[in-house]
Parts: sequence; C-alpha cells; structure tokens
Amino acid sequence: MITLRLAEERGHADHGWLNSYHTFSFANYHDPKHMGFRALRVLNDDRVAPGRGFGSHGHRDMEIISYVLEGSLAHKDSTGTQEVLEANMVQAMSAGTGVIHSEFNGSAKQPVHFLQIWIEPAEMDVEPSYQQFAYDPAEKKGRLRLIAGPDKTTAEPAAFIHQDARMYASVLAAGDFLEQPIVKSRHAWVHCAQGNITLNGRALKEGDGAAISDESALQITGAGPAGGEFLVFDLA
Repeated sequence: MITLRLAEERGHADHGWLNSYHTFSFANYHDPKHMGFRALRVLNDDRVAPGRGFGSHGHRDMEIISYVLEGSLAHKDSTGTQEVLEANMVQAMSAGTGVIHSEFNGSAKQPVHFLQIWIEPAEMDVEPSYQQFAYDPAEKKGRLRLIAGPDKTTAEPAAFIHQDARMYASVLAAGDFLEQPIVKSRHAWVHCAQGNITLNGRALKEGDGAAISDESALQITGAGPAGGEFLVFDLA
C-alpha cells in the first residue's frame, strides 16, 4: 500500500525570514492524521533568509538530521560543536538527555534550503552527541547512498542513530531507474526533495512524500526534464 502526502497538503508557516513546510504536525501546525510515520516524526522543508536563523533552543530524546539542498547552514550547540553545513554534507545530532543549539543561514547574501528530519529514538536519555561528514555527490547518483542508520560500522561514512531506521539519499537523472527490496514487515517513507520522480508508477514532484507498507520493493525512476533528488527512509 502506498499513501501519497502531496506537497500542497503539508502544513505551512511563512515568518518572512523562514518559509517552512511541515510533512507532519509541528509547532503551530497540528493534524492528528499526520503525526509522523513509524519512527519518523518530523520532516520540515525550510528556507531561511540570508543572515537569519533559529536562536538557541533545546531538544531532548530525539535524533535530528539536517540535509542541505542549497546554501549553507551554521550550527552551534552546547556540546561545544560549531560547524557549517553545506550540500553533500550530513549533520546528525542525538539530543538524548538534552542539548541547546542554534542554526543560522551561513551566508549574508544567499538563502539556505534544507530539510530537518527528526527520528524518535529507541533508547532514551543517551549522552548528547554530534556528527558531521561530507561525501562526494557522485556517491548518490543512480543509487541509494546511506546517510544515517543504527550501524556503528558501515562501508561508507554514515551517521549513527539510536533507532532501527535508515535514511538514504539518491539522485536519478531523467529515465534512470533503481529498485530497492523492502524486507517483509518493514515500511518505507519516500520524500521527493527536488525535481520529479515516479515511485511504483506514481508521480512525485518536489515536496511530495509517500508512506509505503506491505510492498515488496520500491521502484523509482527519475522523471521530468531533469530527474529528481529524494530521500528514502527504511523503518521498522
């Protein structure tokens, strides 16, 4: 079963400096039909104006992943970490017992477009931690590139999270195709981040998502004139 979550049906908040779309209930947007999917709790599509951002605020007991599509994102937190994140870099934070952090557009001239993902952890009250790494963009072309998961040792660098969930990123040119089996009893969420794809014969445009249950495989094709970039979540 595949259930589409169309971009135009998401929650929306425009604060001037921040234009944010919420796939699931978040902040002032509440929809009891869209409180998350399995362990995936938040998927926000954020655009932040130059020089603006989120001041210091707290989190706990959440795995938080930032995925930049365009521009740069400056991060600072109470673990002493201070970094700048750009496209083809991964930032993951285990909030655990509690962490204070801030996120700002790293540029005074260009906007930043990024996805913020929250995954509910299987283990509470862990020690807060921060991870960041870069990868070659070619690594996600035509294949699923692991971004985060529960394995501490992986073939390619990936963020460790405290949950039986894996996040992948991929870019498919128009007409390119990939197939990913789904282990029986597991579920998936697919989010089209940019461009266009087809998922098991269904068209997805930028901002569209889909919940997948009781399917044997994902069959994804790059569509439109330029194909698309997308995320896949493999969920228990």
